[in-house]
This record gives sequence, C-alpha cells and structure tokens, in this order.
Amino acid sequence: MLYTDTTPGRTVMMEGRNCLFFSGFSYLGLHQHPAFKALLMTGTEMYGTLFPSSRAGNLRLSLYEEIEHALCTLLQQQAAIVFSSGYLASQAAIHYAVNCGQLLYAPDTHPSLWHHLPALPLQDRETWISQTIEKINDHPDNSFVIVSDTVNPLTSTIHHFNWLRELRRKVLVVLDDSHGIGILGPDGQGSIHFLPVTDNARYLLTASLAKAYSLEGGVVAGHAADIMALKRMPFFSASTSLMPANAYAWLQSGELMQKMRRLLQQNIAYLLHLTADTKVYNPHGLPVFLLPQYDNTPSLVNYLSDRDVIISSFAYPQPHSMPVNRAIVSALHLQEDMTTLHQFLQEFGV
Repeated sequence: MLYTDTTPGRTVMMEGRNCLFFSGFSYLGLHQHPAFKALLMTGTEMYGTLFPSSRAGNLRLSLYEEIEHALCTLLQQQAAIVFSSGYLASQAAIHYAVNCGQLLYAPDTHPSLWHHLPALPLQDRETWISQTIEKINDHPDNSFVIVSDTVNPLTSTIHHFNWLRELRRKVLVVLDDSHGIGILGPDGQGSIHFLPVTDNARYLLTASLAKAYSLEGGVVAGHAADIMALKRMPFFSASTSLMPANAYAWLQSGELMQKMRRLLQQNIAYLLHLTADTKVYNPHGLPVFLLPQYDNTPSLVNYLSDRDVIISSFAYPQPHSMPVNRAIVSALHLQEDMTTLHQFLQEFGV
C-alpha cells in the first residue's frame, strides 16, 4: 500500500520521492491544469460551494439546464440529466431500467450498474452476445434491457455493439460510457460515435464526468421520455445537486478539453510506438496499457516503484479479484516520461 499527501499529476510525491505517475484516471489531466483550476475557482466565487436546494424545488438554477443541454448535444441524445457523481447517475439509470424489462447483464459489467448484486454471466462476451440475441428474438412476449459497459479499462477493450442490428424486437440498452466520454470520437462524444443506429435499440447512456473531465459528477442521457421519468425518481429529487462550479467549469472548457484530448492522443500514439514489439497490450489505442503479470521477485510493481515509477496495480472490482498491472497515460505526460517507463519495462524483461 502506498500513501501520498498530494494529488498526483504526471508525478506524485511519495515518501519524499517525486515519482512518475502512470495510474488513476483524469485522462485529460484537467485536475492539475492551471486554466481549469482557475475556472473552478471562478465558478466557486460566482455560485458558492453548492446549490442549497433540491433540483425538484420551486427555485431552479439555470446553469444545470445549460450543462444538460450541452451534454445531450455532445452525446447526440434527446435529453440529459446530471448528478453529483457518476455512481449515482448509473444507479439512477439502472433503478429506472429495472422497471422497463428483464436485465440482461454483459460479462464484467461495472459495479456502478449493478442492481443489488446480480449474477454476472461467466461465459465469454461473444458467447453471451449470441445467447442474448437468441433470447430476445425468441421471446416476443418479454421485455428486455441490455446492460453493459462500452469500455473496459481493466482489459483496455472497446466493446463492439454492431450485433444489436440482429435484434428483431425493441430493447432498452443501458451503457456506462465513463471511460469513453471525453476520449473517444472526433469531438469527445464517446462511444455513441460508433454505436449502431437501429430502430430496435433505444439507448440510455450513463457516464462519470471524473474519468476524462476531472469533475465529480455524472450524466444520464437518452430519449426525452426516459429522462423525464428519471427526474421523477428520488435519485434525482432527493439527492444533492452537482456542484455548480463543476458545471460552470465544464461549460467554459470546450477549447481546453479539445487541446488536452489532442495531447492525450499524441501520448497514446507515442507509447504505442515504444511498446509495439513488447508484451504490453493495448489493442484499441486507449490510455490504458496492460502490463503482463509475473511471479518474479521483486514484482514488476515493486521494481518500477523502486525506480520512482508508479503504475496501477490493485484488486478490482472485488476485494478478492486478481490485481491487474496497468500503465495509464494522461495528457499531462511528457515524451521523456514514457521513454523512462519503456526503458524500465525493457530492463525488467517486458
């Protein structure tokens, strides 16, 4: 277990050492960008630290409608609703969806989309897809809801959904795009960029604003009727609103986000180039580079830590899950940082 008294950026102070930080998220690096922090300070001066009323109250803050309109436009949906966290957004979405039909969970669906404690499928994803298509098409009297992540950051995988075109019946498709929004697509619109348009799939997208945008908050976007129904639920009316300064900073940061997205893509491309002939795994060009597991002593994690390089390695999503070694790149990293990482990986034998 490692501890720090500072928030990491491209580096982190740990036990008096300044270490390169290839872990966490905040892919665009906005949490340590001076211009973004200045916007948050301006937003706090303008709006205070919170909006002291329910979103369902008789006094409304127009700022929330502004960010919801901007997010539904970005995500190419009819409407959107924001929450104070990505987890709350996902839980609101799944508690709404459970009343729309039988939940059909994809393997390894993120816990934020779990309704109570579902029994996730154990088969591989392709087998699950085939069984799901067959089940939906062969049961015309049932209503179904497909539940999945769009991106799995533990396997550095972007899931494909072209198989939704094979469905012959209408379904609600609830997708967590926390690791896609702000990253994928030409404008950072996320996975909606490659999701198929089909008359039988109605999307309900949910995402954390923290993974790319460095903001505590979440969004659910979809058809107007679904979003209106969500606004009648206690998850919305009884919860604390998104911090107004966060909404303000997001709305003011469009050009900065595009700039940082370009830097992130350049960094990903550079590390892909460096690791092209190694055992590092990253098939889809995500900011997440999977490193092989070894039984060596010292471990790869400790070997890198001894050389002032911190990677991600912990049990997730369950405490008993196997740790996954990952090097996570952000827009803050410099080429020399990635060269250093690559050098040490080579020395270890990756």
